[in-house]
Amino acid sequence: MIARSWAGATRAEDGDAYLEYLHRTGFAEYRATPGNRGVLALRRVAGDRAEFLLLTLWDSEEAIRRFAGDDIARAVFYPEDERYLVAREERVRHYEVVFRSEDGAA
Repeated sequence: MIARSWAGATRAEDGDAYLEYLHRTGFAEYRATPGNRGVLALRRVAGDRAEFLLLTLWDSEEAIRRFAGDDIARAVFYPEDERYLVAREERVRHYEVVFRSEDGAA
């Protein structure tokens, strides 16, 4: 399994609206892509910004290509991202998942 990470930030007052926008765009597209195993969206407000960290889980690089295209290290953006994002990573990182627990055990 592969974890894909991306980070971006909005103005603090746009954090809730951007999260709703993510549900309609990226989150929906993740769920519709064969080989996606889930997403973890993290948010923290720091001063005047809402920072977002998205971690998606994928079966393989082939599954990531179905979502991102041939350059799997390129971030995927949507039409209204410019409206919300004041900072964003243009490239994503991929990690091999070496341990995963969902039962609450550490």
